[in-house]
Amino acid sequence: MLSIARSELVQILRNRAVLITNLIMPVAASVFFVYYRDAFEGAGGLGYVAAVIVFTIGAFALYTTAVTTLASRRQNLFLKRLRSTAARDPAILSGLVLPVSAIALIQVVLILGVSAAIGDRPANVPLLAVAIASTFAMLLAMAMATAGVTRSPEHAQVTTLPLSLGTIAVASWVGITGTENLTLVKRLLPGGSATELVMNTWNGGVPLTDSLQLLAPTLAWVVVAIAFASKMFRWEPGQ
Repeated sequence: MLSIARSELVQILRNRAVLITNLIMPVAASVFFVYYRDAFEGAGGLGYVAAVIVFTIGAFALYTTAVTTLASRRQNLFLKRLRSTAARDPAILSGLVLPVSAIALIQVVLILGVSAAIGDRPANVPLLAVAIASTFAMLLAMAMATAGVTRSPEHAQVTTLPLSLGTIAVASWVGITGTENLTLVKRLLPGGSATELVMNTWNGGVPLTDSLQLLAPTLAWVVVAIAFASKMFRWEPGQ
């Protein structure tokens, strides 16, 4: 797995288009929210800003890039060649998405760290880490599922739009309006409960048991996405 991950990291560093998607766009959006964080004090506070940062980086640097990577490796038959080696399927997929996952995680940690340094610190850092990890797990599982219906890297620009923009929209909706109304709907939507959890861990004031319950919908989406990916994922073109 690690040898595959090292090879994939080299490919990412050589691909300017992927670097732009993976670094510049999400970082620029995140810097905007951090710089103008005071404007969002009445809309979920810094917890809302943190949630939008997590989902902006997660949607573009992680989800979109992972789908593009898997589609590209399928198209050039790299996936097929890897399956002829001793590496098992989970190790192959893990190795391919490990670099983009690490890069996205580093971005989130750095940007949220800056936000905490210049503003209020999160109320519960360990639970915030759990919230970010569960969110990234959900987006990675959804990337596997989306890659199953993505024919090429170019096609990924279309297939990733609904979910990437949708999760950011859900995060903004929940962050701005809260979950006092339409609670169940908001929490069951992809990213809804994760947004609320990130906000709780940053803003505080919510019992730990209530926050932990918000992990259930996110983990349920992980299970659904993995089940879909196991049915739809293709290892070679035209399969």
